[in-house]
Amino acid sequence: MSVKYLEQIIIPLKKAHYIESVRGPKGGHILTRPPEEITVGEIVALLEEGISLVECTEHAEVCQRSHTCPTRLLWKEASEAMFDKLKSITLADLVQKAKAIESKELAHVF
Repeated sequence: MSVKYLEQIIIPLKKAHYIESVRGPKGGHILTRPPEEITVGEIVALLEEGISLVECTEHAEVCQRSHTCPTRLLWKEASEAMFDKLKSITLADLVQKAKAIESKELAHVF
């Protein structure tokens, strides 16, 4: 993640008590709960306006045909499946995957 993106999400994460500030020479921000207890779904729900892939699944009024649209239900189900997947992945899982990718990349260097 870029520093610019992290700067943008710090405030909502602090307000929602996912992170807290630590002062001092080795200060910064730390998680308030273990990474095994925080899901990607929680973070996405906090930071995003909605979880749907298309706006009409949450706000039918944006489309005149939303009540008769044959694909609206499909998009709604796809959005729910995606969010269910995000809720099943913890921050600890992401760290583990990042370490695995990094070790594979380092293996190619030698």
